[in-house]
Amino acid sequence: MYFPYLRGRQYELLALKELAKGDLLGSHVIPVVEPIKLSSTFEGTLRTFFDVKLPLALIFNPAVGDYAGQDAFVDAYIQKSGNLSSLLPTLLMSKSTGAVLKKLTVKGVELSGITTVLDNRDFLEIYKKEFDDTLPQYTLFSDERSLRRVVKQGKVMFEDKFIKQDKNADYSKNVDEFFSDDHLFYADEGYVGFGDYSIIGNDYTESGFAPYAVAIHIVYFNTDNELRVRHFISDSNRDISDVAGKFREALAKYIEWVKEWQKERPDLFNGGNPPTRAMVTLNNHWENETYPGLPTLKKLSIMHHLELMGKFLNAEANK
Repeated sequence: MYFPYLRGRQYELLALKELAKGDLLGSHVIPVVEPIKLSSTFEGTLRTFFDVKLPLALIFNPAVGDYAGQDAFVDAYIQKSGNLSSLLPTLLMSKSTGAVLKKLTVKGVELSGITTVLDNRDFLEIYKKEFDDTLPQYTLFSDERSLRRVVKQGKVMFEDKFIKQDKNADYSKNVDEFFSDDHLFYADEGYVGFGDYSIIGNDYTESGFAPYAVAIHIVYFNTDNELRVRHFISDSNRDISDVAGKFREALAKYIEWVKEWQKERPDLFNGGNPPTRAMVTLNNHWENETYPGLPTLKKLSIMHHLELMGKFLNAEANK
């Protein structure tokens, strides 16, 4: 099972919504969403997952956004939606965990149905206290010995796999990097799943800025089914002008690389077609000479990653 961890930024939510509506996630992907605010996009995304009956893990004590570090999100969500039955209620292990857990259990949530994120060893004692008698369904945590000793079931290997650079232009120093092989070994190592922050990384910022360079990040399987990430960077990076032109420069590199990947992994290109809808969309932008905007570009990179991983896991399950 794959647990991609996303924040509630609009482009991340729209990526999930389009994947769900298009039946592109498969049955082995459970997105984890840390909400920023109760926006219409957030509500629409959750409604889509409810409608198509896909699982989604929603964090009820977010560490970022409007409800950071509070226990107020439970009440705000219940008042707005009231729907808990289709979700996997999820908690970050933090100082707010106990108060939020009490509110959820009052609403009928069973401890055994909770998902937890234990990404800080300092909160290990809170985990042991709150789940002393009844263990949560899943626990996402980094592969550390001290944590493995405590987490007894529902273990999900969880790490930030994306090597973040300060500037987009810096990705040109290493355009092709190893991303992950957790999908190949997690079960053998006693885990029920694995998770990461996709091509966004764990860093969280509230606002964006005009970039000097445009970067397209695309994950792909090599011949050993390891997951690597390829960075396609624009060339005219001296100032912030002509972002559409910069996108075209980066996209040209992507188009040429896809031909090489197809030669390496023709099995992923069914009848010559790209393996994901996001890749089809990128090809259309190339052919039509259109520019979707930077948030949409991030959305497409996320969509590609999640759909590709979903297809891989479905194929493995059907062997």
